[in-house]
Amino acid sequence: MKIGVTGITGRMGRTIASIVLQDSLVELSCALTRKGSGQESEDLGEFLGFEKNGSKMISDVDQFLQNCDAVIDFSAPALSLEMAAKCALAKKVLVCGTTGFSESEKQQFASYAKDTVIIWSSNMSLGVNLLMNLAEKVGAILHDDFDVEIVEMHHRNKVDAPSGTALSLGASVAKGRNIELQKSAVMARVGKDAKRNKGEIGFATLRGGDVIGDHSVIFAGEGERIELTHKASNRDIFAKGAIRAAIWGSAKEAGFYSMRDVLN
Repeated sequence: MKIGVTGITGRMGRTIASIVLQDSLVELSCALTRKGSGQESEDLGEFLGFEKNGSKMISDVDQFLQNCDAVIDFSAPALSLEMAAKCALAKKVLVCGTTGFSESEKQQFASYAKDTVIIWSSNMSLGVNLLMNLAEKVGAILHDDFDVEIVEMHHRNKVDAPSGTALSLGASVAKGRNIELQKSAVMARVGKDAKRNKGEIGFATLRGGDVIGDHSVIFAGEGERIELTHKASNRDIFAKGAIRAAIWGSAKEAGFYSMRDVLN
């Protein structure tokens, strides 16, 4: 299976491409780079610090798609929307880990899945998706007798807040409690009248250093507290999950899937 990777100049893109290159089940066929970057036609293996492997850096999206069976995209909402539209036309599997979509962008993005396989997840790691399952189950068992706070920390350069993973964890708790996250979420507590209301799902966002991603779901009750935590120590876990999703998606009908579908 030939895989193309977007965002090759970013940390996540380089990590994904390097892991794909070393995976015996798939082939790194190409990477998408910006027009005028000076990287067009550069050997991708050499760019990543490996031996030359004949795969190329390509700046034209249509040419990029002609050289792969599936795309792994961790970029930005506008770029991911464009890629989803192109993948739908070309019937290419799209594995996307982009976060920060607005509600209207989410709907537009998902609409392209009627013509191709799109697998989207705010986090591709096995551990985080297990955490989401646990958060849903614990939320269902404890109901609103326990207050829920979700705490996340990422590196100083992360743009969106709270993280997409934190929001997905909140959605998991809300699903378990059979409530709507939009109506129960509190993104910040500031001022003299910031008392918690029953049933709220609170979010706290921390930014600093080079933290890859820490997430905790805290269920706080009277006299006891349950904390579910996941900490990422390197980005390889996201890349490996994305590769697994691409292979899984190659055998599926057109539709919108999540990483939880892949793992189930």
